Amino acid sequence: MSFGSADPYARDESPDFGLYLDERWRPPGPHDYLDWPDFSVPGDPVLVVAALASLLHRARTGQRVEIGCYGGHGRTGTALACLAILCGQAPDEAVSWVRATYCERSVETDEQEAFARNLTP
Repeated sequence: MSFGSADPYARDESPDFGLYLDERWRPPGPHDYLDWPDFSVPGDPVLVVAALASLLHRARTGQRVEIGCYGGHGRTGTALACLAILCGQAPDEAVSWVRATYCERSVETDEQEAFARNLTP
């Protein structure tokens, strides 16, 4: 999800819960914020796994969830690759899968790609 649109909170359906990777997000509904520097990776992978596992649990129990940064490519793409790994995708294939199914510009830096590939669920 990208924050850069005219109204970043406009949706056909609002999420039940959002996980946001940029401090500019302040949605009206339930959400959490994960400190993740732009064009970089978070300092604590354990916190990332916990936040993504919680988001995944919500989705598996039928909640409508969303994840977003500012532009919707680097941090969001990296987080989606990490979610794919938590769902059983091979770490060596997760980034390619996200680029093929979500956005070819996903996971913008070598550091982000290494972070996803080395994620320990």
